[in-house]
Amino acid sequence: MSGESSPGRWRAISVVLVAGFMTLLDVSIVNVALPSIKSNLGLSSGALQWVLSGYALTFGLLLVPAGRFGDARGRRNVFIAGLAAFTLASAAAGLATTALWLVVARLVQGAAAGVVNPQVSGLIQQLFAPAERGRPFGLLGATIGVSTAVGPLLGGLLIQLFGASDGWRWIFYINLPIGIVAIVLAAKWIPARDEPGQRETLDPVGVVLLGLGVVLLLLPLVQEREWHGPVKWLLAVAAVAVLAGFVAWERHFARHGTSVIDLDLFRVRSYALGTLLGLCYFGGFTSIFFTYTLLLQSGLHYTALEAGLAITPFALGSAVASAVGGRTVNRFGRPLVVAGLVLVVAGLVGTVYALHLVPGHGAGFATAMPLLVAGVGSGLVISPNQTLTLAEVPVRRAGSAGAVLQTGQRIGTAVGIAAVGAMFFNQLASHDNNWARAFQASLLVTIALVVAALIAATIDVVAAHRQRPAPAEDRGAHADMPGEQGR
Repeated sequence: MSGESSPGRWRAISVVLVAGFMTLLDVSIVNVALPSIKSNLGLSSGALQWVLSGYALTFGLLLVPAGRFGDARGRRNVFIAGLAAFTLASAAAGLATTALWLVVARLVQGAAAGVVNPQVSGLIQQLFAPAERGRPFGLLGATIGVSTAVGPLLGGLLIQLFGASDGWRWIFYINLPIGIVAIVLAAKWIPARDEPGQRETLDPVGVVLLGLGVVLLLLPLVQEREWHGPVKWLLAVAAVAVLAGFVAWERHFARHGTSVIDLDLFRVRSYALGTLLGLCYFGGFTSIFFTYTLLLQSGLHYTALEAGLAITPFALGSAVASAVGGRTVNRFGRPLVVAGLVLVVAGLVGTVYALHLVPGHGAGFATAMPLLVAGVGSGLVISPNQTLTLAEVPVRRAGSAGAVLQTGQRIGTAVGIAAVGAMFFNQLASHDNNWARAFQASLLVTIALVVAALIAATIDVVAAHRQRPAPAEDRGAHADMPGEQGR
């Protein structure tokens, strides 16, 4: 279903984007609430880590199976079921009175978010023709970028409004009215599946192998600070073995049915490099807010609201640039993403320099301009990359292909936070709690991850340029020259 056949498509997309914003917001909004949660419920550092990372773990675990299920059984019903589970889990998290209660609620919340999000990109591809997807994917990119960046600000506002002791509960309660309205409108506005009688095999063995591989890979990353010693990395080795088994099984199963992941998609250069770009970029992009919030609140004693305001320039730049990037991506293609990544690198380097010049309480003001530049660059990366990466994906595999892209982003986030966090805390311990120095050192790791994304984007641009057909007059002039045919 696309374009002209969906008169109410923008109403449907508005609902799924609001739901996507809500689920992605909960990745970052909890950061500024962690001190309040710890003091109110008496959480240990391990439990606190699970409140934050448990959400990311189950989020990443469910993305691909839920995307595949939505492709096979219809995206509307899967979207509504995931949204209902997310809303109920949010209520449970807000009512939590013990550490175990809150951790379990966050695990369920993350799993529900993993069910909702693949349907968002899948519905965009279902409702819009390829030439029309730039704008809705631009809005999706803005949703991803702004929800991550604005989370600390909104969390700070809620804690300021409702008080330090119980303000954190409203971070979860705010999802209730939004979720209920979105469920009602989704049932009304999102079109049903075109062929409700069509049934496809769901490849349960592939789902289990992939899920086990993702858990084994993410678990030592999200527990990096809690599990001491190198033994935990044996899980990553096991993950590689399980995922290799998954690839072998998918190749076998593809001969008899529809596999969880169409491995042939990775033969498409734009999809393979775009997925790699997303993994590397999210490793750097999301880790910024983790360490910067720690610097501001723990190092410089900013309030939750002040810390959120300091990150606002990045969010504003990302919001504006995402809308522009979505509208112009079909015109400029991957070079637009390269330009965005260059701006991100420039903004982050500027942030390091600004903190060197103004290391004290005025750091929030000193970093405003470079963070704005980085935010503008980020807006030119996320939504255009989403559009370009999924441009050649068949609509029937839209949900699972988008889920693989998002799984890469979640794994990148876990890797980035583990690597950047390790650098941050090691520097903090070895330099007498010099928070500014620790943040500057960790930011160099972030910049390295963004540069890796820039390399992937540049390779795609160069490869596309080499594959570009020669002008007609050149082909005619060289047609009879030896060796020209088939070069």
